[in-house]
Amino acid sequence: MPAQRKYPEELIERAVRMVAEKRRLTPGRPGIIREVGDLLGIHPEALRHWVKKADAAADPQAVAAKAESDRIRRLERENAELRRANGILKAAAAFFRRGTGPEATALIRFIDTHRDEFGAEAICRTLSWAGTPAAASTYYAAKRRSPSPRSLRDAELTEQIRRIHRDNYAVYGARKVWHQLQREGVDVARCTVERLMRQAGLSGAVRGKRVRTTIPGADGRRAGDLVNRDFAAAGPDRLWVADFTYVPGWAGTVYVAFCVDAYSRRILGWKAATNKQTCLVLDVVEQALWQRGYGRNSQVTDLIHHSDAGSQYTSIAFTERLAQAGIAPSIGSVADAYDNALAESTIGLFKTELITRHGPWKTFTDVEFATAEWVDWYNHRRLHGALGHTTPAEHETAYHHQRTRADEPVSA
Repeated sequence: MPAQRKYPEELIERAVRMVAEKRRLTPGRPGIIREVGDLLGIHPEALRHWVKKADAAADPQAVAAKAESDRIRRLERENAELRRANGILKAAAAFFRRGTGPEATALIRFIDTHRDEFGAEAICRTLSWAGTPAAASTYYAAKRRSPSPRSLRDAELTEQIRRIHRDNYAVYGARKVWHQLQREGVDVARCTVERLMRQAGLSGAVRGKRVRTTIPGADGRRAGDLVNRDFAAAGPDRLWVADFTYVPGWAGTVYVAFCVDAYSRRILGWKAATNKQTCLVLDVVEQALWQRGYGRNSQVTDLIHHSDAGSQYTSIAFTERLAQAGIAPSIGSVADAYDNALAESTIGLFKTELITRHGPWKTFTDVEFATAEWVDWYNHRRLHGALGHTTPAEHETAYHHQRTRADEPVSA
């Protein structure tokens, strides 16, 4: 079938003029456009379109209306283009760094994410205008290439990093993720872990401010400070540190107390309650003694229990229970967090890694069960930098294993 031919401009003008002349001579007569079209071999619909354009051009009001319509359409196109560019720049804000451009893989991933919304060409054009060189041809060429060994390795490592981050309350930063990978036998550089976590939008928990909960006893009498900010212990059950904090909940405030072994950082006892009476901290010590295998009437030797100057820890009931168990009490000064820094640090981790990141908390039961799960993870799976990136349970096991070997008789 031959291609449709374009009508000559002279033929278009002649046809329009003939229709206008017929209308002037016989106003109101129907079929004029079809009659002229048949005479000149022009499709009636094409001729009708040309006549309408000529009528509009001849009317000053129609000309002005068309110009205004064209102006509005142009402004709408420009406005839409500006909105699209603004949306692209907002979405790409994370990729812009002072003095550097985004990595090629990150740029491709960004275009993949937003191409359905903005279009690849528009994204590249906007980024180039903003000072980040990006060509659509480069993007399409990269998509056609087979994945490089490095990109395949990065994808595999990213999945492992996501798993470790997710399984550890999403609180691990690059350092702990890297150590966990080393424990699992994955040979990777720490800087690679940092890069992949940055690309995946993963980060560790950052501690916030701590609210003061220590209220000293009214009589001012308390035990002396036997620790003097030296929290280094020669082995387990030489120094226990204790403190408690609060958790705001929809059903009321929940108080959570802890007792921690200074040598292994292991949480030996904990309790959640709706009040902060002496039984809160007393029950924690009872759990710690039970955890270490001491009975109700057992005597502990060479153990110091250190806490702040809160009225619960200076109470008669608590002091008598320590004396009954043979534990030496130690109390830090008032309003000085450094005197009980190790317990404060554990409280800070609890608030940062669990309470702040997984709230809001509705009921006492929610806080209690979540704390139980966190303590189990903290003691048996969380890596501690102060312990050489081992867990508290592993650190104690290594200590007892070393002591056992040291006590074995040397064969002749």
